[in-house]
Amino acid sequence: MLKTILWDNDGVLVDTEHLYFAATRDVLARRGIALSDEQYHELFLAQSRGILYFAERHGWPEGELDGVRRERSALYADLLREHSRVLDGVEEVLRALHGRYAMGIVTSSQREHFDIIHENSRLLQYFDFVLAAGDYSEPKPHPAPYLKGVERAGVRKAECLVVEDSERGLASATAAGIRCVIVPSRLTAGRQFTAAHRVLGNIRELPAIL
Repeated sequence: MLKTILWDNDGVLVDTEHLYFAATRDVLARRGIALSDEQYHELFLAQSRGILYFAERHGWPEGELDGVRRERSALYADLLREHSRVLDGVEEVLRALHGRYAMGIVTSSQREHFDIIHENSRLLQYFDFVLAAGDYSEPKPHPAPYLKGVERAGVRKAECLVVEDSERGLASATAAGIRCVIVPSRLTAGRQFTAAHRVLGNIRELPAIL
């Protein structure tokens, strides 16, 4: 019996992943490094290697890596303030599920960015808890985020369902032993999600399969 739904944030609830891509692309471009769509998908959305890959490849000292991350964080925050938006159908679905299931957000976002995103989203009223970067021991695709989510919800894994949009998120949920429904985002559409419980065409399809 399903009791709890654990939601990813970026690309599932809010249309922000392309902004993170833009911020990353821009800080790398300032250093003469081109970042393609395919590289971003593989390094950030599938493997979760991110900026560290470029630091290792180009031999950046630790101070340079930290500086690039701070620069990107500031740029991303500015982009979020201007351009983040709730994805179509999300609030409608959350409203329909609220009260029927306990719901939590399990995100890789830094808390600073998460707070900016949801300052005016009106979505947090539907959730019982939020786990952001720093609230668990290892990031996705490690199972730690969703294992922490199950612990926080106080239920068994079999009583949970994860909603994700990326291979990294699917790998995290699968490694944690939790069923995962995929709703592809604009950056992950067309990818293979063979380990998913279901792959939906739209978030509005979710209530009917629960």
